[in-house]
Amino acid sequence: MLKFYFNGSPNPTKVALFLEEAGIAFEPVAVDTRAGDQFKPEYLAINPNAKVPAIDDGGVKVFDSNAILLYLAEKTGKFLPANRGELLSWLMFVATGVGPYSGQAVHFRHFSPEKIDYAHNRYQFEAQRHFAILNEHLGKSRYMVGDSYSIVDMAVWGWARMIPFVLGEDGFSKYPNVKRLVDEISARPAAAKAIALKDKFKFKAEMDDEARRNMFKHLAVKAA
Repeated sequence: MLKFYFNGSPNPTKVALFLEEAGIAFEPVAVDTRAGDQFKPEYLAINPNAKVPAIDDGGVKVFDSNAILLYLAEKTGKFLPANRGELLSWLMFVATGVGPYSGQAVHFRHFSPEKIDYAHNRYQFEAQRHFAILNEHLGKSRYMVGDSYSIVDMAVWGWARMIPFVLGEDGFSKYPNVKRLVDEISARPAAAKAIALKDKFKFKAEMDDEARRNMFKHLAVKAA
């Protein structure tokens, strides 16, 4: 059975959405990143980058959420739009832009021990710019690639549903078309199951010194 290494953050949640949508049987394996599980040798053997998510599909190991989505979609033949060029373009847009800039925007808004205006403004601007591109595109198309719900929509949903946390409580106000997509996907039964998966496990909730050292390794290096 496929093993799914995850926590409740945006990237694993979009893979959980695919697994639920496609009806793939899987064994969830919790990786508590605040407790440092991602640095255990047995997990590094799955993902040497020490991030979640990852899968072990009968010995085939795949990491990075977007790579996993593409691997599973190609394996099952599900949620793959016909226009492969557009699929790859938007999937990589999420992988190289939406996800990384949103993650950094979250870090400097909520977790940075130092308030650095330049860094905060830089990543807020880039996150907003990427969501604006998505919003304009979704003003012309029901889904990210034509009229078919696909892995690209799942990839967008993973981070876009977190826009209020990324950009602030009124973050959705500038991106009504993105919100439309988020609301549509969030209403699907598979999305509810994907979001609830984390509640079956106990994850460290406190962002204490131990969690900061595990989540932000540069702090541990600096302290040493």
